[in-house]
Amino acid sequence: MLSEVARLAAGAPLALVAAAAFGASSLLQFRASRQVPEERAGRPRLLIRLIRLRGWRWSAVLAAMAFACQVAALSLVPLILVQPLLVTGLVWYVLLFAGAQHRRPDPRILLESGLCLLGLGAFLAFARPTHQQGRGLDSFGSAALLGVAVILGVGLCLVGALKLGRKWRPLPLAVAAGICYGVTAGLISSLGLQSEPSSLAVFGQWQTYAIAVLGPFGVLLSQNAYQAGPMGAPALATITVTDPLVSIAVGLLWLDERIRTGTWVVLGEVLAVLVVVVAVSLLARRAPHVAGA
Repeated sequence: MLSEVARLAAGAPLALVAAAAFGASSLLQFRASRQVPEERAGRPRLLIRLIRLRGWRWSAVLAAMAFACQVAALSLVPLILVQPLLVTGLVWYVLLFAGAQHRRPDPRILLESGLCLLGLGAFLAFARPTHQQGRGLDSFGSAALLGVAVILGVGLCLVGALKLGRKWRPLPLAVAAGICYGVTAGLISSLGLQSEPSSLAVFGQWQTYAIAVLGPFGVLLSQNAYQAGPMGAPALATITVTDPLVSIAVGLLWLDERIRTGTWVVLGEVLAVLVVVVAVSLLARRAPHVAGA
């Protein structure tokens, strides 16, 4: 049985590796999504077209590697620790794009990346997430409540995407994708708490099948968001921020995870999250597709 320190020492690097792979995958996916005709939100035909592109297939390989590292990290450390670390994927996204263009990153990008990492480190230092043993999503009532919350959240986003003009449509689609990603991570974490990862018992758990539906649907929504108009970069930032925020909510409300409380601690946590949100937004504004590169 690994100690808490050993779990942290193994789980945190795995989450960072997952973030780097997700960042590289997102870059390839964005490029590929602009090479195919735009589809209405939620239509699987988009994925069928994308899979024909070599770049998108490589992005799927990277995403699979990232997912494997994420699952391994979630088996070792709390969801509330893993998901915020995935925010660094946007830092990798911007830096990798600069490398692909054979140019040095803008000094302001480096500053904003440092701000993002500073806010992230501050949040984790204040929060110190831990997991308490409990039933979590093993309870039918809590599982049903989560399902209703997901359906309402994603449904409202899709309605918003239909009502808004093309310029703003990517943002509700990105929120919906972030909800799917965040809840999927919560389901993976819940699954790991109920059975050994190598056990065939996972095929008897409802979370496995919910992951099989929610994960790909989130990917589809993210591709829709990347495709649409000049708001593609803010869409990426929206996914990057929504995913960990939803995961934190799932961890606290459904998985018996805990963060430190107290007036000054909570204030520090909120300020740290705001720093991350601002830094991510600034980074996204420098993503190449805003400038039309």
